[in-house]
Amino acid sequence: MAGADDTGTVGRRPPAAPAAGLTAALEAIGTAAYVVDEEGHVIAVNTRAEELLVRPAEEFFGRDAHDLLHRDAHGHVLPRSRCRMRQAFHAGRTAQAEGDHFECGDGSLLPVSWLITPYDVDGRQVGTLVLVHAQSPPETEGPPETAAESMPELERLALLAETTTRLTSTLDFEETLRRLVALVVPRLADWAVVDLITERDEVWRTAVVHAEGDGLVRHEDLQGPMPPIPEESPMPLSRALRGVASTLAGPQTYERDPDSGIAVEQRRLFEVTGIRSAAIAPIRSTRAVLGALTLGRAKDPVDFTTVDLPLIEDIARRAGLALDNARLYQRQRKVAETMQNHLLPQMPRVPGLQMTARYLPAPDASQVGGDWYDAFTLSDGATALAVGDVVGHDLEAAAGMAQLRNMLRAYAWAHQEPPSRIVARLDAAVMHITDVTMATMIFARIEERDDGHWELTWTNAGHPPPLLISHDGLAHYLTDGHGILLGTGVRTPRTDATALLPPGSTLLLYTDGLIEAAGRSLDEGLGHLRRHAAALAHRPLASFTDQVLRRVRHVRNDDDVALLAVRAPGRS
Repeated sequence: MAGADDTGTVGRRPPAAPAAGLTAALEAIGTAAYVVDEEGHVIAVNTRAEELLVRPAEEFFGRDAHDLLHRDAHGHVLPRSRCRMRQAFHAGRTAQAEGDHFECGDGSLLPVSWLITPYDVDGRQVGTLVLVHAQSPPETEGPPETAAESMPELERLALLAETTTRLTSTLDFEETLRRLVALVVPRLADWAVVDLITERDEVWRTAVVHAEGDGLVRHEDLQGPMPPIPEESPMPLSRALRGVASTLAGPQTYERDPDSGIAVEQRRLFEVTGIRSAAIAPIRSTRAVLGALTLGRAKDPVDFTTVDLPLIEDIARRAGLALDNARLYQRQRKVAETMQNHLLPQMPRVPGLQMTARYLPAPDASQVGGDWYDAFTLSDGATALAVGDVVGHDLEAAAGMAQLRNMLRAYAWAHQEPPSRIVARLDAAVMHITDVTMATMIFARIEERDDGHWELTWTNAGHPPPLLISHDGLAHYLTDGHGILLGTGVRTPRTDATALLPPGSTLLLYTDGLIEAAGRSLDEGLGHLRRHAAALAHRPLASFTDQVLRRVRHVRNDDDVALLAVRAPGRS
């Protein structure tokens, strides 16, 4: 009756062996019977139920009875909002009905009548006893009788569909909460309260919102940290935060002496807001209980009833899945951003040269990827420049990039050799001592000659060519020194190329995310970059770099981008 995710997967907790006395009591009943706990999971079943429903006892234990058994007349999973047994379960009352359907273990659909009643399990735990009878289908079958509902069924289904669509279309945690509140207020309640369990198992009252006119008002004075969750409290919010089934509450619920700090806060909530009828449901993901959703009515004259609980529980369940996804995404993003901040270097200070760099993460990846840049001083006083791209757009690619960059620094510092020799050493090692599969890169050294001009020497391992833009706006690609990418296992000679940087000129190293996009050829991307870079040649270097990134990177690009720009000193 509770505990399945919205994909229809049957919820299951680790099964516990039923007490011998409980099993014996069920065997003494002359009809098929099973008992569920306060969350709706089966804790005992008799032989007649095993035979009638064609399922061994092991298939029952720990399972959510609603998801395991309840179906509509066509064999589809029965929505909780239409389940009469579910409503009686929430109300904690005795009820009976006929014309419902259970799914048997062999896949057949069995018309049944049933009786449900509260049942004292062991003097401490209150369960629910369900008696089931096979029912012959009537000669003329009409639609099953349904309980009175406060919202038409089509409107309920539309609300659930809207909830799923709106909550799953964002991975921003705060936006998910905002959308949840906007879905239920004022449509279902005057007030919405969201209590969430943090990753440190603390409870935080995250949202207290009520409808005022055409807008929603947030009450930050009622938000903030909450006392710990009591383990045994029977109070509605405490039960919801432990993942127990949804319940109704009102001011009278908290009039007695509070049994916990949470009960004190909940009594204050009712007093301050004027809520006179509330429904409280656990917010659960497939992994854990995330918190609780409280819907309250102060001005609405209609009280919540048990008929409303399955709908509110379904909304809370969908919210739990969306919030869990958003929380996981934010955790991954935080890890990625921290990693990115540690991996991307600061530019060295080189007298006479201006240098700036930019990194833009892929919009739909983990906020960091395999694109990288580097600049550092070599042991002979020259300055090394590098830009590269490790295959992949995730944390694994970023880790490979870090390995590649650190090895390059070590080789370049230890060996005063041309760039081609350094890259050849790197290529020979990359397949054996790194996790990198393939990568492209440009490695260069730049140094001031005796005549005051700056000279660039570089080698290219399968990477887009550097772009050199004169102070007057003449732009051309440096296509020499080209060789195959890293990680192929093919040993071919690598070559170096040399060029002078004219006074005031700008050298731009970049990754392919800047020029590539779906529906645009590589030549088109290169031409686009050259035109815009030439037009921006007069800009200060930081502005030049920002504007190139903004103008050239295609809006549909799904790759990350690294840029490294160097400007030679102008004429004195």
